[in-house]
Amino acid sequence: MFTRAIILILDACGVGELPDAAAYGDSGAATIPHVAKELGGLAMPNSGRLGLGNITAIDGVPPTETPSACYGKMAEQSPGKDSTSGHWEIGGVILKQAFPVYPDGFPDDLVQRFEQAAGVHMIGNCPASGTEIIKELGARHMQTGGIILYTSADSVFQLAAHEEIIPLDRLYEICRIARELLTGEHAVGRVIARPFVGTPGNFTRTTNRHDFSLEPPSPTILDRLQMAGIPTVSVGKIYDLFAGRGIATKITAKTNAEVMANLTAELDITPEGLLFANCVDFDMLWGHRNDVESFGRGLEEFDRDLEPLLNKLRDTDLLIITADHGCDPTMKQSTDHTREYVPLLVYNPRIARGVDLGTREVFADVAATLAEVFALKDPSAPGEPLFPGKSFLKEIVRCIA
Repeated sequence: MFTRAIILILDACGVGELPDAAAYGDSGAATIPHVAKELGGLAMPNSGRLGLGNITAIDGVPPTETPSACYGKMAEQSPGKDSTSGHWEIGGVILKQAFPVYPDGFPDDLVQRFEQAAGVHMIGNCPASGTEIIKELGARHMQTGGIILYTSADSVFQLAAHEEIIPLDRLYEICRIARELLTGEHAVGRVIARPFVGTPGNFTRTTNRHDFSLEPPSPTILDRLQMAGIPTVSVGKIYDLFAGRGIATKITAKTNAEVMANLTAELDITPEGLLFANCVDFDMLWGHRNDVESFGRGLEEFDRDLEPLLNKLRDTDLLIITADHGCDPTMKQSTDHTREYVPLLVYNPRIARGVDLGTREVFADVAATLAEVFALKDPSAPGEPLFPGKSFLKEIVRCIA
């Protein structure tokens, strides 16, 4: 029935607080609805026709009586609100224990061991906004060569350096050393290279960011597809978040526009298997900077770029649009991710239209569905489900045209 699936992640585009949001300091979070409200409405006609406005109230994106997609929302079971845990759960791996976080910075002995191993000196070592920390410490970094170490409410070990002071290859090497060191109790979700350019008072982060993630603790949908000899393609940030595992073809894309263009082009190149893409700008550029205006304009731009992708889909394609967490830019007390439901839109020109998929209990419903789509089995336990979660395949194909 389906020979190709496309998972498209709108990074950080949550649709409302999860029941446990208060435990994360995220009471009232609702990324897309709040952005739409603050801007007086969003123009997203393609997403609206799919059923985005049927998931929750979004100014400018009203519900439609005849959505062309099936729609719902998903809750995260894994503790935390990190991109890594969110993507892994979509891929079928639910964490039982949250990644470690460092609200007071990293322990001195850990930093000293890292400095010795990498042959570097750290400055900073505190939770901070990435744009603010380079404003504060960028000049000192250029004067001393000390690399800026910072973290956030997420499990990240971030290293910022000026590209003219620390060349990219060297910064990436330093990050790899950190990744090898950060294991056990200090196994952070991601080590992130955060290069920047410019002069004091005018620093700008570049698009040469690179994430060094842990490997998932068990096989994901990507691994299972690769084991079965089914093509797997990553577009954008996906390769980094899965530490490259289970991915046969990596397509680089550094902006939302590049992701959408490259993903659409790939439909002509890879006729079957899984294409897994991430639109990172919502998170990296706008959510973490509380930039509501740009976030909203980015949603509208995504919606325009969605049309050519939809027009290229075949009767044997299955498109799944969702997110990994929230990052509500209207919550000015924080620039961190927010613990939210994520949208779920499932589209194929021939499947049942307008089916309300409800509130899914776990992101892993996506992996469970794709395991059924591709008839994946575990050779060691052929009668057992590969992934936690509940497939929604039967719900979307029950009324195929």
